[in-house]
Amino acid sequence: MRRIFAFAFCMIFLVLGLGPHYSFSSPVDTPQKNKVKTQKNKKDDQERPQYYKKWLDEDVLYLITDEEKGVFKNLKTEEEREIFIEQFWARRNPDQRATSNEFKEEHYRRIAYANQHYASGIPGWKTDRGRIYITYGKPDEIESHPSGGSYNRESWEGGGSTSTYPFERWWYRHIDGVGDDIEIEFVDKSMTNEYRIAMNPDEKDALINVPGAGLTMNEQMGLSEKKDRPYFTGYTADPQNAQYMRAKDKPFARLEQYVNLQRAPEIKFNDLKSLVTTKVTYNTLPYSMRTDFIRLSGDKVLVPITIELQNSDLGFKKELDFNLASVNVYGLVTSLTNRIMAEFEDVIGLEYTDATFDQGKNSRSEYQKIIALPPGQRFKIDLVLKDINSGNIGATSTGIVVPKYTDENLECSTIILANSISTIPDTSDQLEQFVIGDLKILPNVKSEFSSAQFLIPYVQIYNATLDQTSLQPSLEVTYTIKNPTDGKVVTEIQDLSGNSVQFFSGERIVVLGKISLKGMAPGTYKLEVKTLDRISNRTVVAEATFKVQPQAQAALTTP
Repeated sequence: MRRIFAFAFCMIFLVLGLGPHYSFSSPVDTPQKNKVKTQKNKKDDQERPQYYKKWLDEDVLYLITDEEKGVFKNLKTEEEREIFIEQFWARRNPDQRATSNEFKEEHYRRIAYANQHYASGIPGWKTDRGRIYITYGKPDEIESHPSGGSYNRESWEGGGSTSTYPFERWWYRHIDGVGDDIEIEFVDKSMTNEYRIAMNPDEKDALINVPGAGLTMNEQMGLSEKKDRPYFTGYTADPQNAQYMRAKDKPFARLEQYVNLQRAPEIKFNDLKSLVTTKVTYNTLPYSMRTDFIRLSGDKVLVPITIELQNSDLGFKKELDFNLASVNVYGLVTSLTNRIMAEFEDVIGLEYTDATFDQGKNSRSEYQKIIALPPGQRFKIDLVLKDINSGNIGATSTGIVVPKYTDENLECSTIILANSISTIPDTSDQLEQFVIGDLKILPNVKSEFSSAQFLIPYVQIYNATLDQTSLQPSLEVTYTIKNPTDGKVVTEIQDLSGNSVQFFSGERIVVLGKISLKGMAPGTYKLEVKTLDRISNRTVVAEATFKVQPQAQAALTTP
């Protein structure tokens, strides 16, 4: 199975242009196609604000919480709004691992049903029945009196006979956040099919204002008068009426239920496990981590997660002629809705003979896991490392935002500042650590170099234009090192002949540089890699910060 998966993954890399031998040309847009695309984009730009307004004020009016509404209104870009909407539905998805969203599909089905059955001069979703149906679904029971007319009151309503407006009584066995045995009465006083929630059972009484008509049993016996009804007083003034009234029919209980029904439903997740936070004190195992972003396809971005350990922080155990260290690695990548996007565990194993132990213990070790994530979203990476020999544990939680790449602009990956880059044999496993395409790239996780080293930036360029005659790009790459404090240029190297281009295809261009740090004073610097596409006259700039350490602090890195 591992070999099959590895082969499939290799083929993906090769087809997308990450392999060593393939190149593809991009299709050329005709002027007519560009004109149609421009007109379509203008139309989309005009319609998007209305779409977001409708989504907020109609589609999710009864679902969205005040906090969510406040966040959505403060979003500035379409990308942010699209991400918010996606996460909004994902948070309410009863099955976080399903490809479809059952909650979202049911919600829009309810809106369609409400518009079809509860319209009354206004759309059905705007009516009280429509709102309750959309929010809480179909009731367990419905008692309908579509024509009103003669009605014998229930005992808790005071008994006796009267004539009513059209009304319906909906009953729910349970509503989260509202309670059990929920009864909602809707009355159509206007006779226009616009049923409204009744705050009092007497609201359906068509004879409520007719003296001597439609009396309750107590009123017929002279024990109370119409004016004592809660409909007029707002509370139960007559103990004779109160003794028959159910607790849920009392004015304040009805008011409380009405208020609770106006709230947005609580957000529920399918996972019933409790999230318990426990404070534990560990002997800390220090390590460093970095993430990079490399476009894989329109809907996937490769995210190499690289960890670096100082071997001197590890516990070594002597077995025969070897000094052994072992670190267990566990990683979990989740979305904002706690959906698991990736989960991995591995072991970092080190072994040194007595002759190489001193040098090995003063070196660094790296581990890398490459995962694929959807673009334009925020994720959390939880990492736990445990040194088996010492028992020391290190845990970190880091948030990342995966960039969203387009198909139109000249764009680039993050800059990977490498300790070393080498080609891999054709027979090598493409799934092994540190391998991107046909190169093995060992990142400098802390971005710390000595003045005796070379700065080796690796960056991918996307959407560059290929010459239609030679099917080759024409790039001008400029490497600039600046002092971040005052912006002063320390070093600038221009590659006008394209020597930096290591590989190209219709999908991507791999750019490699090599900059000597000889004579550079210790300190923090900023590297800018500016790429000019001379064919389309477009430019993209990638930036990275690094440090130059005194040479005595330099250490070897062991993959």
